[in-house]
Amino acid sequence: MIRKHRRGASVAVEFVLPANLEWAPVSVVGNFNDWQPHRHPLIRRPDGSLSTTVVCAPGTVLHFRYLGANGVWFDELDAEIHHDGSVLIA
Repeated sequence: MIRKHRRGASVAVEFVLPANLEWAPVSVVGNFNDWQPHRHPLIRRPDGSLSTTVVCAPGTVLHFRYLGANGVWFDELDAEIHHDGSVLIA
């Protein structure tokens, strides 16, 4: 699941995955972090779900994928999917 929140002149995009995800630990990797794994790891929350937040300018096009344990790549089901992964407009 993806949530967007306005923060003044920026948008905070929160990436949230369920507690029972079989590929944990997970990081979100995309054009906002130069496709560098582990720069935005999803942290376990009190309810067991996993989340991290990326702050960007409104209208920014985010291209991203999730990278899980053992090198498993997967897409966000709540985003538009293109041939090269998930896409979201902030």
